[in-house]
Amino acid sequence: MNLKELITKTRSYRRFDESYQIDSKTIESFIDLARLSPSGANKQPLKYLYYNTPKDCEKVFPYLAWAGYLTEWPGPDKGERPTGYIIVLGDKSISEIFGIDHGIAAYGILLGAVDAGIGGCIIASIKRDELANELSIPDNFEILLVLALGKPVENVII
Repeated sequence: MNLKELITKTRSYRRFDESYQIDSKTIESFIDLARLSPSGANKQPLKYLYYNTPKDCEKVFPYLAWAGYLTEWPGPDKGERPTGYIIVLGDKSISEIFGIDHGIAAYGILLGAVDAGIGGCIIASIKRDELANELSIPDNFEILLVLALGKPVENVII
């Protein structure tokens, strides 16, 4: 797939085949793409947590808002939920300002996901304090974004 095709296929997918599991090695390869992304002043303040078991994914799901313009939609139904999440954190011990680093990293992850036959959605509407508490994320980390990943079951048309 050439770059234009890859970018064209990289959409915000919100419904997935929940029977398709993403293995840890695959998610780690996506995080490696983010690690190689540009970083303001080369501070590299971003850290990543990932979840890819059904039990762990159930912990993340309730703290996310899925589509701001679809106010009545609570997100995908069981059977269509993500089978992996990457939480992008800002390490406040490195920097208090994260600029656009997390957006660049998140897009790199989605490009890698699409290249691997997976899709995803960048989510910024997060109940951050509650999710940090649920996952026991230390106070020196700020939740910046959550990437929901899985095998898309929808066809997004441009």
